[in-house]
Amino acid sequence: MKKFAVALMLMSVTYNLIAQTKDVQSIIKETCKQAALQNKKALIIFHASWCGWCHKFDKSINDSSCKSFFNDNYVIQHITVFEVADKKNLNTPGSEAFLKDHHAYDQGIPAWYILDKDGNVLADSQLRQKGQGPDVEGSNIGCPANETEINYFIKLLEKTSLINQQQEAAIKKRFALNKETSGY
Repeated sequence: MKKFAVALMLMSVTYNLIAQTKDVQSIIKETCKQAALQNKKALIIFHASWCGWCHKFDKSINDSSCKSFFNDNYVIQHITVFEVADKKNLNTPGSEAFLKDHHAYDQGIPAWYILDKDGNVLADSQLRQKGQGPDVEGSNIGCPANETEINYFIKLLEKTSLINQQQEAAIKKRFALNKETSGY
């Protein structure tokens, strides 16, 4: 019995080490593949443990008023970035480079991307001026909280999912709470 327990523990440790060493591109590719199999889009969220707005975003999409919408339309994957001090080892390899390549490195987190089955970016958290394309840096809405950010977020959800008026109203109401709360 002890040998089995030790073997199980070693397998668990090995699995965790392998999982932590996957790079951002591998994780995104796997997530998009899983999303395609489920006829969904991939929602990739760049976050860190210290980030209050990241916690607010997660709390919002997991709120009972919105959770089924997000689960029905997206495969959600978190990518760890910008951890500091003794948690730097938790950063997903390639996460900072991905944000640089997608004009979001200096824009704060959470930063998120909605991708199709082939990994093409359909939408992201960068609020751009009208007429500017994805190759232009915008201001990161991260966790939508004010009316402009929430309306932009809803437009992106309309573009990338099947959303009805009831779901839209629930998402608007829930995300508006982020403006009013200071904690997470």
